[in-house]
Amino acid sequence: MARTRQTEQVPGTDTVRTPHVPVPAPATKKREAKQPGTLWTDGLGRVATRSAQVLLILTVAVASVYALMQIKLLVIPILIALILAAAIGPFVNMLRRRGLPGGVATGIAFVALLALLAGISAVIYLSVRNEWGELARQASSGLDQLEQFLLTGPVPIEQEQLDQAREGIVQFASSSQVRSGAITGLSVVTEFIAGASLMVVILFFFLKDGAKIWNFLLRPFSGRREAKLRRVGSRTLEVLGGYVRGTAIVALVDTVAIGAALLILQVPLAFPLAIIIFITAFIPLVGATIAGILAALVALVANGPVVALIVVAVVVAVNQLEGDLLQPVVMGKSLQLHALVILMALTAGTILAGIVGAVLSVPLAAVVWAIIQVWTAEDPNLADMNPDLPPPNSQPV
Repeated sequence: MARTRQTEQVPGTDTVRTPHVPVPAPATKKREAKQPGTLWTDGLGRVATRSAQVLLILTVAVASVYALMQIKLLVIPILIALILAAAIGPFVNMLRRRGLPGGVATGIAFVALLALLAGISAVIYLSVRNEWGELARQASSGLDQLEQFLLTGPVPIEQEQLDQAREGIVQFASSSQVRSGAITGLSVVTEFIAGASLMVVILFFFLKDGAKIWNFLLRPFSGRREAKLRRVGSRTLEVLGGYVRGTAIVALVDTVAIGAALLILQVPLAFPLAIIIFITAFIPLVGATIAGILAALVALVANGPVVALIVVAVVVAVNQLEGDLLQPVVMGKSLQLHALVILMALTAGTILAGIVGAVLSVPLAAVVWAIIQVWTAEDPNLADMNPDLPPPNSQPV
């Protein structure tokens, strides 16, 4: 649009004067001098800073794991007590909601759990004690037959390769690291009794004073950080409790299904094999496979290759149904880990703490992943606590 100018006439003359309108100077672009990047603010510097942060975190993590392994006689009982408390915590709270005092509810749950663990241990000991030698002989004979089949079978395998494989397994089992960490039988028994006694005491206080302990740990925090930590505690209890209860159900189903198949096929030592299947089911991904191989070796010696193949087929079918149907139903969201993550956790746990590490590694990995999800979540509708976690400032009755 054209800009219209206003004019005015000078008094007493015919001159028309146009008022002077200042014209703004054309806008000029200011050229800002580009500041040269410093050593740590350019692209390579930012990458180096981030790499240093990652290395620092890894160093702290490795140092923490090393420090914890030096006091594993304390750490392992605490972890086992925490897992068991998370598993039976809902039962304690159910008794409280039915009107029982907190001390009575805790005592009933505590005694019931100890009786259950003692009963399972007694059944396992009495079942396997008398049959263990025969079971080992049958498995060794089955391994020898399998070795002969590999030597004379369609796939050309030399004796030297089998000897090297067997020697590698023996060296791993009797490595210098294992020997250096091994102690005398009396010390092992003493350490086991001390750890079990400590676990029982810690479990009792977790059940009785769980709210006090949790609120004491959260005392230095407030506001949003406290709310997130309470959600972390809630999710930890859900994951641990769901994992233990779900794994126990899966182990029971595996034991009944595979044990029934062994009885129907008239495989000897069926009951001890079923007990071993129940125990190894608490080691995800590889436990059932190990028990299935042992059962197949026994069946190979006693009943021949056909029955052994049927046992292998039954074990594979049960494991497939367990992974596709049973675990998603009974565990729900308690174990949302990829198989590769489970395998890596099992390997790390076995290296650090042996069989106990293999059993504890997967639930701990699931807890770590759940904590990361809760801590980074932005969902405002996420519940602060589940019904089984005591509210803030609550005291046990």
